[in-house]
Amino acid sequence: MDTEKVKRSYHFNVEEVIDNKVKDAFSFNFGGHHDLAALVEKAVAVGNITEKHAKELVVAVRLLHHVMKKYPENEAIKAFAPQFKEFKDALKAQANGK
Repeated sequence: MDTEKVKRSYHFNVEEVIDNKVKDAFSFNFGGHHDLAALVEKAVAVGNITEKHAKELVVAVRLLHHVMKKYPENEAIKAFAPQFKEFKDALKAQANGK
């Protein structure tokens, strides 16, 4: 993954589109040291995933990981943590060509 420990900040704005009408649903800020754009490029370069789906995957994994770190004692998170770690490790191995 990203070896630089530069603090990055991202703003997510989620909009709902119904019948071509755009309505703000919610927005939030998210930060960390991962360069999301670089992770997307790496996922696409590995292959077998489109850029659109690589973006969705990277954002989903980073956001889920962040919440899991904040609430490790949550029963659902605790139950899912081993599978999530296995999935994340597999993604990292694939991205590193292992």
